[in-house]
Amino acid sequence: MNNKKITIAIDGFSSCGKSTMAKDLAKEIGYIYVDTGAMYRSVTLYALQHGMFGADNSIDTAALEKAMPQIKISFKLNAETGRPDTYLNGQLVEKDIRTMEVSSRVSPIAALPFVRKALVEQQQAMGKEKGIVMDGRDIGTVVFPDAELKVFVTASAEVRAQRRFEELKAKGMPADLQDILKNVQERDYIDSHREVSPLRKADDAVELDNSNMTIAEQKQWLRNIFEERTR
Repeated sequence: MNNKKITIAIDGFSSCGKSTMAKDLAKEIGYIYVDTGAMYRSVTLYALQHGMFGADNSIDTAALEKAMPQIKISFKLNAETGRPDTYLNGQLVEKDIRTMEVSSRVSPIAALPFVRKALVEQQQAMGKEKGIVMDGRDIGTVVFPDAELKVFVTASAEVRAQRRFEELKAKGMPADLQDILKNVQERDYIDSHREVSPLRKADDAVELDNSNMTIAEQKQWLRNIFEERTR
């Protein structure tokens, strides 16, 4: 086993399983995993908790910008799941940030330049030591443009909505497939069209369309590429 630690950037559309892939790989190879989507979701949750959304879902950006220095997001390993849980200002929020209420508001929050700037700085600080797997929308393009391994994950919107639907049902959370598909499509549009670091495939990224792949197949694919890059 060789010890050259690298930075692994996994980008892609919402709900295409990139977090699962990234978490599993990090666990297998002993790297630190950072879920940047959870960071944007945590900011969204903070805004919800502090009444920063209007009735029409408009965002009180002045209040949020002022609050950003007080929003601290951290990850702690959950001994039972073997995966990191998300904490917002010391409070465990892993479940709260996965609700449809947060999902439907996270893309507009993530499009705010001051939010991205603050979180990108936190992410870059986390990745200073290498030996990190990070997933999101702009990791290979903005956060770690020099990452040794960049993967861009995609799948059809219908497949992704179905996966999200099954995930919510399995957790006993309310889910409506049509609502979810609409949410996936809206998020794709906002993520790809926002002015600050839109979602796009880095020129040197390897693309993976996992519409018709099992989780086991994706894991093996990613592991093979990692072995190639660290040889």
